[in-house]
Amino acid sequence: MTDQATQNSVYPGTAAGRSRWILKQRGQRRTVNPKLAYATLHEPELDAEGIVQPTNILFLTNTECPYRCLMCDLWKDTLQTPTAPGAIPHQIAAALAVLPAATQIKLYNAGSFFDPQAIPLQDHAAIAQLCTPFQRVVVECHPSLIGERTLAFSRQIPGKLEVAVGLETAHAPSLKLLNKGFTLDTFRRKAEFLINNNIDLRVFLLVKTPFMTEAEGVEHAIHSVDYSIECGASVCVVIPVRAGNGAVEAIAAETGWQPPRLHSLEAVHRYGVGLNKARVFADLWDSHRFVACEHDTVRVNNMEAMNANQHLMDAAMRLECCG
Repeated sequence: MTDQATQNSVYPGTAAGRSRWILKQRGQRRTVNPKLAYATLHEPELDAEGIVQPTNILFLTNTECPYRCLMCDLWKDTLQTPTAPGAIPHQIAAALAVLPAATQIKLYNAGSFFDPQAIPLQDHAAIAQLCTPFQRVVVECHPSLIGERTLAFSRQIPGKLEVAVGLETAHAPSLKLLNKGFTLDTFRRKAEFLINNNIDLRVFLLVKTPFMTEAEGVEHAIHSVDYSIECGASVCVVIPVRAGNGAVEAIAAETGWQPPRLHSLEAVHRYGVGLNKARVFADLWDSHRFVACEHDTVRVNNMEAMNANQHLMDAAMRLECCG
């Protein structure tokens, strides 16, 4: 796949043009409270030693990410004004006051933790203090913003820092089409920076990005798992591409692209778990929308089990009804 995928397409061939086009496809934002995380979760996650760790996940409310990624819908829950100093520590404290005890915390923020427009730098000390009870602190960040601020925050927390990066795909032409704003070389260099500084790397990967066929989606996602682990990732999360942000629907309407089938997600998940080189999780939070037949229900159950124990389950039968 190359930029030829956009020939005779409404999708522009330049990064600036793509950003403008993506913005034009948007619908309405949701109303969010700048003093509260817009969502929270408490769930178990298997750690590298095979121990299930209770984990609190906070989706922080902050100013919008400056990058315009083709598949992203996280802008729906962001502010249109700069994040006020003190707001993020207030959100974390309020969430932790009602969440159960946990050993891990994930601070996800619809952008980059080390973007000072999203998370004011003067709040890092207060955030680190709130993270004192946790053995592991996971934040997410665009590769370009990983650097000295990352190291400084790592030194402020007593627990282990893990940075989650949305690589999405190791297929260079598709990465460019996603409008991510970085190259594979950038990702590799920043991954090396994290590993060399004793910071763990978690990677988000997409199954079947726009313009890919079902077979290409599986092939390139499997390659992306390999590439991420090669770069030092200790966790890979494979995510089915979802419609819902306007841009993906516009491309689907023109090209006939469809979201991935569950058998594709299962194939990538099984491949990653079978490597036994890193923990590989499938993102199943809304799996019901991908269920197309009774065998898909078995697939969801299998992937939930593999998420929980990182042991291979027998693959669900692939029949005509599965697509």
